[in-house]
Amino acid sequence: METVSEVLNDTTTKIAKSFEALKAQFAGLRTGKASPAMVDGVQVEAWGSKMPIKNIATISTPEPRQIKITPFDPTTIDAINKAILAANLGVTPQTDGKVLRITVPELNEERRKEIVKTAKTQAEAQKVAMRNVRRDANDAAKKLEKDKKISEDDLKAALEKIQKATDDGIAKIDAELKAKESEVMAV
Repeated sequence: METVSEVLNDTTTKIAKSFEALKAQFAGLRTGKASPAMVDGVQVEAWGSKMPIKNIATISTPEPRQIKITPFDPTTIDAINKAILAANLGVTPQTDGKVLRITVPELNEERRKEIVKTAKTQAEAQKVAMRNVRRDANDAAKKLEKDKKISEDDLKAALEKIQKATDDGIAKIDAELKAKESEVMAV
């Protein structure tokens, strides 16, 4: 990178991607209510290849605790059923031959704590990713100063901006984790 602004833009982009990745991971965590994101990661063996469930079926939540999966091709319903069972989601789909319905059971206290623990682990992993981005950005800025492309004052200002971007990203992660924790623990 040739300029401080390129380093800063790259840093903020990567921090934003880390946060979006965390939100996607949190969407897949099961809470007490049904969410189409619960089955997003399920890969179905259909037509000779594995593909995401959302590519071969419509997923909806007609009721707060039920997921309805309507395959585009009714012949894939058994493959979808097997894939959901193999995914170990802790749910068992019921089928009527045309539609799969998954009733999301109420979570017990122990399971809620496990989900919160998983959420904390995922959040910490994204914080580490953000700190790695910060380290790389700091190194890039220091290299610019070493190569005499920026002054010492510019380096100091850049390091402060990089730190602020990192702090903001980590604060967003903490807020998202707190919200997810309260959502999971709500009875």
